[in-house]
Order: sequence, then C-alpha cells, then structure tokens
Amino acid sequence: MNILLTGATGYIGKRLLPILLDHGHHVICCVRDKQRFPSSGIYQHANISLFEVDFLNEIPDSKALGKIDAAYYLIHSMSSTSGDFERMETLSAQNFIKLVGGSGIRQIIYLGGITNGNDLSKHLNSRKKVEEVLSSSDIPLTAIKAGIIVGSGSASFEIIRDLVEKLPVMITPKWLNTKSQPIAIRNILEYLEGVLLKEETFNQSFDVGGAEILTYKQMLMQFAEFRGLKRYIISVPVMTPRLSSYWLYFVTSTSFKLASNLVNSMKVEVIPRDNVLEKMLSIHPISYRDSLALAFQKIEQNNVVSSWKDSFASSYVNNYMIEHIRIPKAGCFTDKRLQEISGNLDQVVENIWSIGGRRGWYYGNWLWKLRGFMDKMVGGVGLRRGRTNEHIINSGDTLDFWRVLAADKANMRLLLYAEMKLPGEAWLEFKVIKKDAKNYLQQTATFRPKGLLGRLYWLAVLPFHFFIFEGMLTNIIGFEKATR
Repeated sequence: MNILLTGATGYIGKRLLPILLDHGHHVICCVRDKQRFPSSGIYQHANISLFEVDFLNEIPDSKALGKIDAAYYLIHSMSSTSGDFERMETLSAQNFIKLVGGSGIRQIIYLGGITNGNDLSKHLNSRKKVEEVLSSSDIPLTAIKAGIIVGSGSASFEIIRDLVEKLPVMITPKWLNTKSQPIAIRNILEYLEGVLLKEETFNQSFDVGGAEILTYKQMLMQFAEFRGLKRYIISVPVMTPRLSSYWLYFVTSTSFKLASNLVNSMKVEVIPRDNVLEKMLSIHPISYRDSLALAFQKIEQNNVVSSWKDSFASSYVNNYMIEHIRIPKAGCFTDKRLQEISGNLDQVVENIWSIGGRRGWYYGNWLWKLRGFMDKMVGGVGLRRGRTNEHIINSGDTLDFWRVLAADKANMRLLLYAEMKLPGEAWLEFKVIKKDAKNYLQQTATFRPKGLLGRLYWLAVLPFHFFIFEGMLTNIIGFEKATR
C-alpha cells in the first residue's frame, strides 16, 4: 500500500516509518526540506519516496502526489515560537485536506491530545480544532488521542529526567497533583499501526492511555525511585504559570515557549475515556515503570531513534535549511584554521561526528558551558539539548546550541548553524580536504554581524577564539593519537 507520512522527521514519524516499511508498505514522506531528510541507514530504503511540501504555505497540485491509500497526520506546532500556533495548526490541517483530497485516499489517521474536559488549554483546544478540520472532509478519519507519551527522547520523558536527576529538592507548583495516564511510545506505535485501514475504526475517535493513572508528582517520584535517587518534592500554591514556565525553562532543556504550553496543559486532567481500542487491537498497556525501563534500555544501547529536540519547532528560528546551507562571504568575519592529519583519517572523521553532547568540544569545555549558561540567561537554548545519538548525526539534528545544516560523512563535511542568541548569525564548518597528497582538517567559523553590536561582539570574543578554536582543531586530530 502507498502510505503518506507527515511529520516524517519528527519524534513519532521517525519511529513509525520503519514499522510501516517492515510491513511492506511504500511510504511517501512529507518533508519541508528534502535536504533535512536523513540519508543513511533505513532512510535509503527502496520503499521510501519524498514529497516536499510546507503545509503553512502554498501547497503543490494534489495531482503531483499520486495515489495513496492512507495518510498519517502527525504535524504539531506546540513548541513554535509563534504566539498563534492555533491558527497555524488549523491552516496546516486545511491544506493537508486539500492536498490529499484527489488521491483516492481511504483513511486519515491523526494523533492528537485528550480533550474530554471543558476547560482546555490553548494547546489542547488547537488539537481539538485540528480533529474537527480533519473530520470535516469526506475522508474517513481515525483519531487516536493520548496524554503524556513516555519514551527515550520524548519531551515529557526528557523534562522529567532533567528535573529528577538535577534537583535533590524540588519546590513545585500545585499542578503537580494533576492526574494523567502516561502511555509508552511502544503502545502509541502499536495503536497507530494497528488502525491502518481497519474499517471498524473509520470516522471514530479513541482515547488511549497506559496501565495506570498517576499525578505528575507520582511520575517524578517513581522516576527517582527507578534511578535509585532520593528526592524531595514540596508543592506550593503561590507559583504562577509564568514562574512555573521559567522553572521548567531554566532547569530542563525545553524552550520557554514549550514550557509555557506544557504548564498550561499540565493544569488540565488528561485521563482517557474507556479505551475500546485496546480491546479491539488486543494491545497490552505498558506500566509507567516498564516504560522507563524500555526508554533507558534504548539510551544505554545508544539507540535513541528520535528526539523532540531535533524538531525545528524546538528551535528559535524558522525553517532555514536552504537559506543558510551556503555560508555567506560578504560582510562576514571568519576564523579559518588548517591542520594536517598525520594519523588515522577515519578516526578523525569519527571524532568530528562525535562532537558535542557528552563528548564536549575537545577544548575549553567549561568555556562552552559558560557560553551556554549565558545563552540560557537571555532566553536562548543553552547547551542542555545535547545530541540524540553519540556517534550519528543527520542534517536537521540539534547539537547543543547548534543546528546541523549538512552532515555529509562520505565527503567528510559537517556544517553547523548557531541557534544561540547572537547579534548576528554564526556557522561552524569542519571539512577534510586533500592538498599535495596529504589530508588536512579545515575548521572555519563564520560570523555575519548585525549592526554595530554584532561587530563589537566579534571583537570581544576574538581573543578567546585563538585558544578555543586552535585547541579544538588540534584535539580533534590529537584525540585519535591518544586512542589508537
């Protein structure tokens, strides 16, 4: 069957894709930018084709899509920096209906949020509105609605992990007593695959959840117990939603916008109605503790398939892959360094592909951490995003406070774009070049200033560049010599 998959590079989409391929389907992945789609491993599968479309702008002619049997709608704007994500989500859903309308499609499968209460947050209201838009067409809709999703790399899992592992004592808002029914990512994927072209699910909406109802406080304490940590939680009634948002923002890797939307949603109970889909598909709900065990199993195996942080919605800028993949020259300051690779070339490339995250930046890590802290203090992303996988990088991934624009391992080139708060724009490029039958590592930092403040910023950090960039280049090559 031909299956259309929106959100193919998102947290859920990246995990659903291999399941669909394993079942022999041809998957048409909707992407805003083909250059961002991973180019190795399963993503080279013969049954994958790409369809470039931005549902917030003018969409291609529906005839260009061809025939499809079913489509997954997994587009989500919760962490968008735009204050009008409700309008964005509605527009996206409307354009999606226009695109698939003439494709012969038999089913749309939508993953949304539980919206049973009357007093919903803006985020949950937007999820409800999207469902209404999708169900207004003649195409049968199957809506699967869930609350907190627990899995390696999921936003809720990573936020809870940050809180528990960093804070021995937590002064928390009273909404930590709100009840929810967390569900394992494995169960979500079972539901999404299980309803595919199952006619009993057409034109129906299903709430799904895990094995137990827990408060957010209970989730934190169970997480701490699972990790063998002694933690104390003190709830206070005086913490406003804004203060709660700042609390999440400074302690965890989330953006302030996402933190605000999460706080507003966490005040609403998201408990499923009778889960009839569980019986229909013979799915066994996984407990919260077992969900944590599965998540840490993936982390320990360095096999985290996807992370919410790699979504462009988690960044502070719009989709700029095409716009910034060519480094400008006019009006820019550059720091270019070249050093011969006298040892194992493959190991040096592996060192480049392992930069950031737990490995760090090979020189002056405390200075990088200080820069990350300063960025967080002015509303930036900081260094807490880390990286999804220790040795694998794909275009579009986050890497501390950088975004990966190009990860061409075959041609030994890695290009990063800064998402930190800057009075200008910054790129960092690593490239292996051949010269006089020798291999060299070329490292180039480029900064395009905005106004006088940008020029003063470059002059202020220039003295540090000599030590940091020279030391980083030397150690990326020298690290190989120490590990041979």
